Amino acid sequence: MKVHECVSFLLVNQDKQVLLEKRALTKASDPGLVAIPGGHMEADETQLQTLVREIDEELGVQVTSGQYLCSLYHPTSELQLLHYYVVTQWQGTISAHEADSVFWSSIAAAPIDCSADKTALSEYQRLSSAGVI
Repeated sequence: MKVHECVSFLLVNQDKQVLLEKRALTKASDPGLVAIPGGHMEADETQLQTLVREIDEELGVQVTSGQYLCSLYHPTSELQLLHYYVVTQWQGTISAHEADSVFWSSIAAAPIDCSADKTALSEYQRLSSAGVI
């Protein structure tokens, strides 16, 4: 089975809330689910290039600070390898360009439907409490 690499991004605000999306029902992968935003890497694109492009396409903002978190497999309509990044600084006003909606949630009570996203949030909490992130 072919692996499709993607970059997902945990936008974390000053109140330690994470930005989540309600995926559009027309999406091929995980339609209608609540998830961490992200998207597919394009050919010859680095993870960081994908991060910058996808945040702009999905939310209309520009990354000013991002840090790699972890990579996890996510079997959906295709096998995805999700590379997660934590973004704590950005410029611009967040708006939903591709999802039905975006909203802030406490990290501990995030209503995420995707198990890989839940694991990534747990990893963020673990590393954050240890002072690594």
